[in-house]
Amino acid sequence: MRRILFPLIFGVAGLAILVSLGIWQLQRLAWKESILADIESRIAAQPVALPEAVSQDEDKYLPVTISGEMETGEIHVLVSVKQVGAGYRIIQPFSVDDRRILVDRGFVPTTAKSDARQTGAMQVTGNLHWPDEIDGFTPEPDVDGNIWFARDVPNLSAVLKTEPVLLVARSNTDPDVTPLPVDTAGIPNDHLQYAITWFGLALVWAAMTGYFLWRSRASSESDQQ
Repeated sequence: MRRILFPLIFGVAGLAILVSLGIWQLQRLAWKESILADIESRIAAQPVALPEAVSQDEDKYLPVTISGEMETGEIHVLVSVKQVGAGYRIIQPFSVDDRRILVDRGFVPTTAKSDARQTGAMQVTGNLHWPDEIDGFTPEPDVDGNIWFARDVPNLSAVLKTEPVLLVARSNTDPDVTPLPVDTAGIPNDHLQYAITWFGLALVWAAMTGYFLWRSRASSESDQQ
């Protein structure tokens, strides 16, 4: 009995830890799904006018409709679209009364990078957004070639001389530009896979513990004989 007591305690403790980690990931999954549901509800809400004082914390994903003038001058952000390939997001300044903000008009293929696009008076509906697209592997923009690798709102606004406010269009602003509206697809939610991994490890641990205890007991009985 003493020979198997320590392995039994060790095995049960390890199993409890692995199962608790799996349960924790299921709790995190429910939490993340709740957050995603709130974001999706906010994205799809009825559009409002552009707030006078925009807050990144309070107004992220806020649906907005603006009327004004799409100005000339573009920044091209390299992006890849499934089943289409590489291309660019077209970021331009937009005048609303006495204010200027950024508008992400959408996607064009690489072959259309230098094409002329519609400007002037128009109405745009979309969502305010401050994308988190920069990490330690993000290259510096090629300013001379007008190729950026992330929507860095503060830097984009500095270059185009606008407020640090980005409206990602979900309405069409040009026949040749495909809107890429804000959605939750880019928000990671891997908690179910993590839970399955922990529960799978728990099963393997339980099987190994059972096998080790069986071997220990068989060895003990053999010694007694």
